[in-house]
Amino acid sequence: MEFHLLSFMKTVLFVLAALLPIMNPPGGAPIFHSLTITASDATRNSLARRVAINSFLLLVGGMFIGTHVLAFFGLSLPVVKVAGGLLVVATSWKMLNSDEMPKGEAVPESLWTEELASKKAFYPLAFPLTVGPGSISVAITLGAGVRVPNVPLPLSLVAAVVGLALAALAVYLSNRFAGVLIRLLGDTGTTVMQRMTSFILLCIGVQILWDGVSGLLMIWQAR
Repeated sequence: MEFHLLSFMKTVLFVLAALLPIMNPPGGAPIFHSLTITASDATRNSLARRVAINSFLLLVGGMFIGTHVLAFFGLSLPVVKVAGGLLVVATSWKMLNSDEMPKGEAVPESLWTEELASKKAFYPLAFPLTVGPGSISVAITLGAGVRVPNVPLPLSLVAAVVGLALAALAVYLSNRFAGVLIRLLGDTGTTVMQRMTSFILLCIGVQILWDGVSGLLMIWQAR
């Protein structure tokens, strides 16, 4: 029983360690704040909750059905990693060289209807700003390799879902208190954090790209 509990916790931490660096909830908080700056506090809080739920559902979908979707289209996981890595590199490079923090189209407060908030909570706030190609490729990878030796499969899957839920909770808390974080950091601190986030994201994109290229090379050498 103790062994299973230890393996459960290790799986949860493994999922968090794999997803949190690339999702980077604190780094996305300023972007969330800039996109919802004209919304009321109640609307912004509701958006933070919806973004977290949508992110969780996207990650769960990628983990449990991602491999089947790839098989249906005849795609391999290394190819997805290469494509996802290239997109992450391109996005992070653009952010790193941008003079300003990315901002979306300003929406007047009077236009923040329930329908608009629901749409924004999925696109672009949940996808691709929170859960992008890098996060989805990681979720698919986790779904293909989340099995823990000598541990019942259902327990491994539950541990993985708990890890995804904790990652979504981190997204919610970061977005929910984005205004507080920005006030604490100030303009200079926010800019510095954005640059650091962009650079870390660039490194993660290169790593994902390299993992994909390595996988393709291994497949090519095995032939």
